[in-house]
Amino acid sequence: MWQALLFLLVLSSVLMGVFLVSKPSSAISIQKKFYETINWRIEPVSMAKELRNTRIMGMFLIVFDLLAAFYVLIKQALKI
Repeated sequence: MWQALLFLLVLSSVLMGVFLVSKPSSAISIQKKFYETINWRIEPVSMAKELRNTRIMGMFLIVFDLLAAFYVLIKQALKI
């Protein structure tokens, strides 16, 4: 049961990371729309840096999720 839940969690996080890496401008637009709904307006100082940082964040999310999943699976397999 927990393996299926872990798989869905990792899959959704990896897909989010892929989205951030492949479409950073869309991710930034979604964030801007969200903040406008709570009465805030945000604009990046440098869009080029914001796009780069969003891609880096997506890559970090993918790597971190995969490492965490492998850690949990290995820990469970070794029963530590």
